[in-house]
Amino acid sequence: MPKYAVLLRGVNVGGNRKVPMAELRELLTSLGFDDVRTHLQSGNAVVGASRTTPAKVGAKVEKALESEYGVAIKVVVVTKAEIDAIIAAHPFTDVADNGSRMMALFLSDAPSAATVKEFDAVALDPDRARLGDRVIYQWCPDGVLKAPDVATFVAKKWGVTVTGRNWNTVTKLAEMLAV
Repeated sequence: MPKYAVLLRGVNVGGNRKVPMAELRELLTSLGFDDVRTHLQSGNAVVGASRTTPAKVGAKVEKALESEYGVAIKVVVVTKAEIDAIIAAHPFTDVADNGSRMMALFLSDAPSAATVKEFDAVALDPDRARLGDRVIYQWCPDGVLKAPDVATFVAKKWGVTVTGRNWNTVTKLAEMLAV
């Protein structure tokens, strides 16, 4: 059965938009997903689902979250193959020595070449950001809060949902998707 990483954007940060992981597991299970598991408290889940697509999984989860919590919560859904490809293409393996400071900014949709050219997100952090396939890699050696805010720029200029995860979480999600 295909498995998907379901990444909720902006939940459980600073006490805002609280979605307890036990409730998220219950909600995802009630939607008919199998083998539902969560990781940490920041809106990371892995689900099994057959005969569907990442877009359909995301739309179904977003609708249920809004119904349950009364607020729109964007979701980015990534397949096991996509996570594996993101890990394999990691452009900063030679310098990124701290998984909590290496970010993967997951995109809901791939941008057009024209959009990328017009609004070059990598130019915000040219030595430490790279565009991948539905992901932007950003190495933040001085910490995420001191790095240029590539995610907000991309969300505004590219019109996509962006949700970041540190590399420790990315590799843990890959492990969860593998079993």
